[in-house]
Amino acid sequence: MTPDEYCRAIEAHLTRKNDGHLIRIVGPAFELVRGWAEQGIPFKVAGYGIDRAFERYYAKGPRRRPLRIEFCKADVLDAFDHWRRAVGVHGVSEDEAPPRRREGLATHIARAINRLTELRGAASVDGPRATLRLADDVLDDVVRALDALASSAERARGEARERILANLSALDTRLIDAARAGADEALLAELGTQAEEDLRPFRDRMPADAWREARAAAQTRLLRERAQLPVLVGE
Repeated sequence: MTPDEYCRAIEAHLTRKNDGHLIRIVGPAFELVRGWAEQGIPFKVAGYGIDRAFERYYAKGPRRRPLRIEFCKADVLDAFDHWRRAVGVHGVSEDEAPPRRREGLATHIARAINRLTELRGAASVDGPRATLRLADDVLDDVVRALDALASSAERARGEARERILANLSALDTRLIDAARAGADEALLAELGTQAEEDLRPFRDRMPADAWREARAAAQTRLLRERAQLPVLVGE
């Protein structure tokens, strides 16, 4: 996308999130969003940040007015920061996200259990995920394992917490492996192409080895999104 196309795409996404209420991205808002494009923030990453801003807005109760793009800035930058660290792109952002309070470990596990339980009921439904099938037994096993960790996560400290985090990492790897096994070659190729496009603004400043690692990590992240899997370990 050109910066102008990027801004219009963000405007359309914001309109959908505001239930069709159009708020034009012009003036300072346009400069803000164009800055995101120039930093290389992928459109899907920015969209995820906008979605998170709306989730927090909904959580406060009935909405009184449409949400403007300026109120999504912190969430977009936070999403970009997570994406950069996940794929190994460092030192490229001109505007850093403010620090956020970490979610409690027990709350994080409970949220993951809820997400996987929802996914278990929809795993066999045809639709956008028709080229990706998650094995029900894997989902069941991971949910049971998370249930076993949840009881001790609330008060876990020190070595006990590190053991839980190690278990979460192993479970996260199992979910990603299951998603990769359930994806057909066409989908994996599509995600690889999208990963390259997302990383294109940074390619010239990355060594070849770092580029390959970043591409693989970006493809894995896109696979997670397509499979609608939660992140079990911090990025």
